[in-house]
Amino acid sequence: MRLNGKVALVVGAGTHRTAFTTQDHIGNGTACALRFAQEGAFVVCADRSLKAAQDAVAWIQAQGGRAEAVEMDVRDAKQVDTGVAAAIAAHGVIDILHNNVGIEIKGDLLEVDDDDWDTVMAVNLRGAMATSRAVMPHMMSRRSGSIINVSSIASLKWSPMQFLSYSSSKAALNHMTRVIARQYAPHQVRCNAIVPGMIRTPHADALYASAAEAEEGHAFRDSRCPMGRQGSAQDIANAALFLASEESSYITGSLLVVDGGAAL
Repeated sequence: MRLNGKVALVVGAGTHRTAFTTQDHIGNGTACALRFAQEGAFVVCADRSLKAAQDAVAWIQAQGGRAEAVEMDVRDAKQVDTGVAAAIAAHGVIDILHNNVGIEIKGDLLEVDDDDWDTVMAVNLRGAMATSRAVMPHMMSRRSGSIINVSSIASLKWSPMQFLSYSSSKAALNHMTRVIARQYAPHQVRCNAIVPGMIRTPHADALYASAAEAEEGHAFRDSRCPMGRQGSAQDIANAALFLASEESSYITGSLLVVDGGAAL
């Protein structure tokens, strides 16, 4: 097993469903948590919704994996620090930090609201900073660790869906990833980002108001992908596993694009 004996903290491990989400679809965070557990890791599933985190744990345990649920709102630095400290105290180590939290609020430059902008930045950028800051002293002391941030191809290019705050937060996350990678490379702590394209998840369903609207929206999203289809949460989980494992031990500061060619 590629992560045997490792402890992974997956932030945003829950799947948040709409009323019309297909039950066989899971979120990127849940898929990554499941994949880590399948490869032998003990997974601390953190989410702002404890119920969503507990659901992820139940799926992991149903497959014979090991996990626990933690309530964590990344906007609350004290809660983040407490959750990280508790995980280290309970398990002795955090080998992998996977930051999968992200929200979007619609609005182009002329529409964006100041409070909405601040909310998106607090979750998407400051949240990843807070979790990384919390684990870094521990990883430095062990001279080992992998931090994985989940970005978006919206950080690289214009999108017909106008989410200026989201795109900007993910672009900043890319740069923060590279800065952290360079700063802490001498301590053998790696930091990389996955840059997904259009992925068919319950989170994507939440962009739409109804099942009919979602069906039309997903058809449009499929048509925008050079490969003719959106990716799946498993595609993101496979990339995360690579970056979490020793197979990527000499890779840091990379932006791993997983998009079926959509950013080309």
